[in-house]
Amino acid sequence: MDIDFREVCQNLYDGIHITDGEGRVLFVNEAYTRTTGIRSEDILGRKVAEIEAEGVFYTGSVTERVLQTKQRVNSVATVLGLNKEVLVTGTPIFDKKGEIRLVVTNTRDFPALKNLEQQLLALEEEHQKTSEELEYLRHLQHGDRQIIYRSEAMASVIDLIRQVAKTDVTVLITGESGTGKELIANELYRQSARKDKPFIKVNCAAIPPDLLESELFGYEAGAFTGARKSGKAGMFELADTGIILLDEIGDMPMALQAKLLRVLQQKELIRVGGNHTVKLDIRVIASTNKNLQEEVKKGNFREDLFYRLNVVPIGIKPLRERKEDIPVLAEAFLAVYNKKYNKEMRISSGGINQLMEYAWPGNTRELENLVERIVVTNPPKSVISRSHVFTALNTGSIPSKRKSPDTGSLKEQMTKYEKAIILHAIEQEGSIRKAAKYLGVDHSTLVKKCRLYDQEMR
Repeated sequence: MDIDFREVCQNLYDGIHITDGEGRVLFVNEAYTRTTGIRSEDILGRKVAEIEAEGVFYTGSVTERVLQTKQRVNSVATVLGLNKEVLVTGTPIFDKKGEIRLVVTNTRDFPALKNLEQQLLALEEEHQKTSEELEYLRHLQHGDRQIIYRSEAMASVIDLIRQVAKTDVTVLITGESGTGKELIANELYRQSARKDKPFIKVNCAAIPPDLLESELFGYEAGAFTGARKSGKAGMFELADTGIILLDEIGDMPMALQAKLLRVLQQKELIRVGGNHTVKLDIRVIASTNKNLQEEVKKGNFREDLFYRLNVVPIGIKPLRERKEDIPVLAEAFLAVYNKKYNKEMRISSGGINQLMEYAWPGNTRELENLVERIVVTNPPKSVISRSHVFTALNTGSIPSKRKSPDTGSLKEQMTKYEKAIILHAIEQEGSIRKAAKYLGVDHSTLVKKCRLYDQEMR
């Protein structure tokens, strides 16, 4: 292939200045003229030493120094006509006898380099800012709340966490709603070798089934109507090198369970609409409030997936079965909400006893909500008594020896009690649909009751 090096030089971004072994100018490209303002006809055929001595075009040339030292020389030259500095690099080219045949000098515009330097600094600052924001979001993601307990049941859980956290074993966390499964996942992450890596949480019950696959596994460009032209990485790819928590795994559609099994077994996935595999370095933690063994028997959950997830099971007992934790949890929540609402409330032994007598169907979450409710609805320095707790639990006022706990017929009192239970369930679960599931009644039944009680639909 014949190459026209003159044409190549004319298309370079850097200014090119070539002399012979005596320092006589043989060639300058268009970029050199653009950078320095010096025309080729003004210097071609002339020696660099003579040009510099005139003091018209430039000072600080490197050509003479290259000829003297026979080495590459870097320097800053001044273009006199434009009164600006340029970065110049002179490189010797030798003949077979070791003599300098040519000196090639690259000329770079200093302001342009400064601009690039500023752009690089801006990118570095943006990277630093992004890293700090990512660290902050990770902190929010796994939070800083500690697991508070006094019971032997929770002590055993904490001990198991310490044993398995630093491994990459798959963990299945089970327990009723509100028992603190996410806190257990957070603690596994905090104590793991991946604690500085991504921690992605996915609520499998909160994402519509038709979107869950693309959210988990990502998709390629044009995979479906409305897909991004560039495609999109899924939650598994975002969690690569880190940990992914699959919350409410028992609600994952059967169609996706096979794909999840592939990820767990082979540590790879194929995006929706794609045909190539994406390798993953990831640890999986799953959690559910369902009995997955029963779901397997019902045909709602794959048996092979259950065994793959259930390598290390961590079961969280409901609060009613570890009542020793109630006082310390209540005190901890009280400290949090005293600080949040600028109050100085404390709880009496009678208040603690009332908390201990309750069954806590909503578990720790319900206890926390109750403490917050009491704090915000009472004076700043109140002592939380048995009556405060009793009233907050929506069970009426404390019965006295002289009269019944409420007035009205049995039917009226039962209606009030039912209404309180329904309101409590909706508040705890966040929607009528979830409250119906929690209370074990049909959604339509609960809607009718809410309408009867003139409650706002949510």
